Formats: sequence, C-alpha cells, structure tokens
Amino acid sequence: MDYSLTEIHKTTNLILCCECGTEIEPNASNMCVSCIRTQVDITEGIPKQAVLYFCRNCNRYLQPPSTWITAQLESKELLSICLKKLKGLSKVRLVDAGFVWTEPHSMRVKVKLTVQKEVLNGAVLQQVFVVEFTVNNNMCDDCHRVEAKDFWRAVVQIRQKTDHKKTFFFLEQLILRHKAHANTVNIKAVHDGLDFFYSQKQDARKLVDFLVNVVPCRYQSAQELVSHDIRNNTFTYKYTFSVEIVPICKDNIVCLPTKLAQMLGNINPICICTRVTQSVHLIDPNTLQVADVSGTQFWRYPFVNLCSPKRFVEFMVMQVDITPEKDRPHRVPMSHKHVLADLWVSKVTENGLSDQQYFCRTHLGHLLNAGDTVLGFDFTNANLNNPDLEKVKAEKLPDVVIVKKVFGDKTTRNRKRRWKLKHLHDDLHMETASNERDYTDFLEDLEEDQTTRQLVNIYKDDSKTIAVDTDDTEDEGLPQISLQEMLDDLCITDDPMGDED
Repeated sequence: MDYSLTEIHKTTNLILCCECGTEIEPNASNMCVSCIRTQVDITEGIPKQAVLYFCRNCNRYLQPPSTWITAQLESKELLSICLKKLKGLSKVRLVDAGFVWTEPHSMRVKVKLTVQKEVLNGAVLQQVFVVEFTVNNNMCDDCHRVEAKDFWRAVVQIRQKTDHKKTFFFLEQLILRHKAHANTVNIKAVHDGLDFFYSQKQDARKLVDFLVNVVPCRYQSAQELVSHDIRNNTFTYKYTFSVEIVPICKDNIVCLPTKLAQMLGNINPICICTRVTQSVHLIDPNTLQVADVSGTQFWRYPFVNLCSPKRFVEFMVMQVDITPEKDRPHRVPMSHKHVLADLWVSKVTENGLSDQQYFCRTHLGHLLNAGDTVLGFDFTNANLNNPDLEKVKAEKLPDVVIVKKVFGDKTTRNRKRRWKLKHLHDDLHMETASNERDYTDFLEDLEEDQTTRQLVNIYKDDSKTIAVDTDDTEDEGLPQISLQEMLDDLCITDDPMGDED
C-alpha cells in the first residue's frame, strides 16, 4: 500500500479596507494600519520636546520636583529622568525605550520610544517616535550656596587639647570605615582639630551621635540667627556643635584623682593608657590591674597627661625577671594579655649607657629581653606640677615607668611597610615634621596593636612588592600586618569602559 503526504494549506479570507480598499486580513476596525494612523494618534498628549536641567558645577541632573541626581550620558539613571519628564506616558503601554546617539556637546538628548495602545473596537496599535530633550544649564541649590560663600547651615567642631594628632588619625579612619562624613559640604583642618560643615542640621547631628559612640567626648550646641522673614514668621539659623575629646591618648602616663582611683577598685594612681575607644583603658604597670574610664567619669573627675611622648627617654634593658604568679598581687580585674616582670634598666645617652641603673616593674614582660630598647619616663629627674601627683606618697612613686618597646628603626619599618590607609582630607596630612612624626607613630601603633587594627580598613600598597608570606614578623622581629588583613584598593575611573582619556 502506497501512502502519499498531502500538504494542507490554511487559507485566510481577505477583506477590503473600508477607507482605501486595500486587501487586508480581517480585524476589529476593518481598516488597514495606514488608515488607522491617519485617524488615530496614540502619541497624542505625549510631548515630543522637553527640557533637562543640568548643573555644570556638580554634574547632576534635576529630577522633578527638587532632587538632583548624578547620571552619565546614555545611562539608566538619565533614561529614568527623561521618562519621568513625559507626563502623558502613563496613558499608553511603554514597550521599549532607548537613546539615539547625539554629539556630546550638542546639548541635545534624543530618546526613541515604542508604545502600544488599544484603539477602535479593541485593535492594538504600536507606534515608534523620538522625543528630543534640550539640556539647559541651571545651578543647583548646593552649588548656589558654595558660590555665595554661605554654603553651610551647621558645623561640627572637633577639638582635643593635645600636642599631637594621633587621635585624629585614628578618628579619621573610623569616619571613613563607617562613612560618617556623608553629606559633608566641606572639611577644614584647624590647629587643634577638624571642622565638618553641613547644609542641614540633621546631618551634623548624625556625626555628633557617631562621635559620642566611638570616643569619650562631650559637646555643646549653639545657634546664630542669620535672617528673619516677618511676613511668614520664619527664622534661618546657623548651628554649631562643639565636640571636645578627652585629652588622653594611647601610651600616656596619667595620675588619677583619689576619688576616681577608689571608684575603679582602688587602683594605683599612676597608670598607663593602653588605648582609647568608647572609654579610656588604663593599666597599672605594677599589678596588671585594668580599669575603664567612661566619658562621664572623666568629665566628673578630670585628669591630665603627666608628660608628652616627646619627653620619653630611651632605656636599655639590662635584666628581666618574670614575676612568678604566686608573688603577683591579686587584683580583679587583671590583664591576661600582659606579663608582670621586674626590670633593671639603664638610660641611653648620646655617649652610650649611663652608669646608673634603675629598678622598676613593667607590664611588658612578654615582649622584653635583655638588650632591648624601651621608652619610658624618668620620675626622679622630672619637675611636674600636678595636684593629684602631690597627693601620692613618695614610697609609691616609681623611679621609672616603662611605656613601650622600641622594635626597630623608623626608617627600616617604613621601608618594610607594604600597606597604606585612605585619607579624609589632605589638610590633615600637611607636609610638616610634626605631622609626619605623629602619622608614623600612628602607623606603628596599628602594627603593634591587633585590637586597634581591627577597627581600621587597611589597603594593600600596589606600589610595593608583597612577598607571599603569612607571617606577621620577619627575621628582625618587626611587627607587621599580614596580607590576609589587607584590602584591595578599588580604583574607579571616569570612563565606564575602563579606557583612559
């Protein structure tokens, strides 16, 4: 039996257009597309020309009614702004939208739109058209204030009464890590602090709340009347927040007031500040007893630093005797990160070592060996004018207080440093001898203290070669930061394609 395949053709009956007589397939309107377009325009009510407002100072476009947005040419953000400018677009169904290329300096932006709409007894008509936007230059309100030299409404003045800027370097990294400087109009470095300017009071208030949570400080607020409109009874003020940080920093030697020492568990008045976070962390080098002084306690019982780091003297460790645990004073709470030891040290002078040796106790027994160099303060040859220190009995006053160990030459440590930090403002890092010394000391503190290092974003320095090594120290015993603790510095160029101009 033979089988043959038969092709089945589906035929469609054609009709004549009721307007022009052209043969067409039947539809709900019985009209061809050309005739429908002559009678119905689905783009009616949609403007074919519009205006975009652009600020040349900050490179932002105005999104109605009053929001300025940063957008690149032919970007999704700019397309969104253009579509929101077209009022009648909600009456049709938007199928597609895209840019038509125009010369970048022509101040024209063309958008090609494809829309659909149901017309004449349910027939769906699709139409493509182009909307031309004219870019007009218009300065935004923020740039107006800058040009008028009246660009801020609130200022946060951060001050600390110290002779170095190590605290501000640490505070700068905290602000960068948490992006607390958002919406800042300007940042200005002054002699003993920083000024943050804002266009709105609530932005300044957020920074003040952030500072209260990260460092022990107190603040005062004030307002100044700028203008007054008697017709609608409105007032314009400038607000000032004055923030004062406690004048105590890491590695400072302090003498606590008697009442405060009793409140902290009868700790010895002579203490060393190990670090400053939300509170001031103190340790007694003779007993390893630790205490935390909050900002409220400090301002109620204030105390000052006995000496600046510039007055520290270099000592050579002659003998180290670790104190047995049974002979250690039992104080609660105590530090378990430090080891109590008895030291014999000799002062390092320009001609070598002095003949006189000093006996002292230190909390750095886990770091010191005979022959190491340490920094400390000599109380026997010091002339201090401190009322709290005068109340301390002579037998309880130590001859020497050892503060920190010297791990190596600063030049050698700078050469081996393969990481870097980001900066908030260039004025804070002015090229002066004092700033360079304070910043170098801050970098060394980060290398030596892992707890403080966890609060800072550390970036890999691509300009220096990094060996594949996970150890934190090299043969010289210098403390270093491992590669795992570093972040890759992300650099974003102006060209979205990654090409340089």
